[in-house]
Amino acid sequence: MQWLPAILILPYIFLLIRIYTGLRKISQFKVTEDPATFLSVVVACLNEEKNIHFLLNDLERQNYPKELFEVIIVDDHSTDRTADIVSSFSQLNNIRVITNHGNGKKQAIRSGVNEARGDLILATDADCRLKRDWIRTIAGFYEKSGTDMIIAPVMTAPGKGFFSRFQELEFLSLQGITAGAAMMKESVMCNGANLAFKKRSYLSHSDNLHDEINSGDDVFLLHSLKEDRQTSIIWIESSDAIVSTTSVSTLVSFFKQRSRWISKSNYYKDPNTIVLGVVTFLAVVVQAGILLVSLINPSFLPVLLTILILKSIPDYLILKNTSKRYARENLMRWFLPSQLIYPFYVILVVFYSLIFRSRRFRISDF
Repeated sequence: MQWLPAILILPYIFLLIRIYTGLRKISQFKVTEDPATFLSVVVACLNEEKNIHFLLNDLERQNYPKELFEVIIVDDHSTDRTADIVSSFSQLNNIRVITNHGNGKKQAIRSGVNEARGDLILATDADCRLKRDWIRTIAGFYEKSGTDMIIAPVMTAPGKGFFSRFQELEFLSLQGITAGAAMMKESVMCNGANLAFKKRSYLSHSDNLHDEINSGDDVFLLHSLKEDRQTSIIWIESSDAIVSTTSVSTLVSFFKQRSRWISKSNYYKDPNTIVLGVVTFLAVVVQAGILLVSLINPSFLPVLLTILILKSIPDYLILKNTSKRYARENLMRWFLPSQLIYPFYVILVVFYSLIFRSRRFRISDF
């Protein structure tokens, strides 16, 4: 019975090794011909006067013909100068500002997609930074694949101190799992900060986005598309397709963000996502529990050491692969301390989410 906990983490190891197998199939995509797809960039924003001009400048500098894309900024009833800043941005003549026909990010994206003239929608966030070939790369990949959804990489900007490094490492892990699962055609996650999809695919599945909760505009669309066997979902691996965003600056905002992510899990119906979530939570609970038991009863130390090694192998492989692909290998020095902290962090986030599960998150938090 003493070694039963080590057996309980075997499903976690199996699933992550499978995801790592998917990561090994990834190859870089490069545009070889000039794409000619007319597309719409849709950005939902609320009180983003401090960030929106950076995004607008990045869009203005895109290496893609201005006549082949439009920018739709959906103002979600901002109380600051967000709409005024966008309206006065004269460097782009293919930009429109519309007001959200409802409330919240999901309704804002729906409003933007309904107004879009492009058959392909590129979605990002107002606080993101884009590379010069972002549009060109995704348009070229779309023309080559014809897929219904393109999941693209999102990176956090480098920070300082362990708190920032921990966030970056966790985000890298999520990117690795996102990419690896997608390569195995078992997509479980995506990030609305860098997502492309066909307009008609979105509209045919937009009723399945669970408007009753504020978060999940991206993942619920992914899951709905997965249920439709006539659709395809593909990961794009390209340094030019990366979107960067900033990590949260305070512990409170960090827990709020992670709790929002967890809050939508009760609505998941996708088997791959549910199984991965359950086995991951079981693994971290086992690791945390054995660590605490070992402090009381040192005879469990061999079990603890075995669990740490077994669980760390797939974690390390995924993080090593992902950090190398994105030139973030310096983060691996934080791997071991993060491994020890991570189980307790997950439990705290889940506990925090359960305490406040009946509380409606402010729309300004999206």
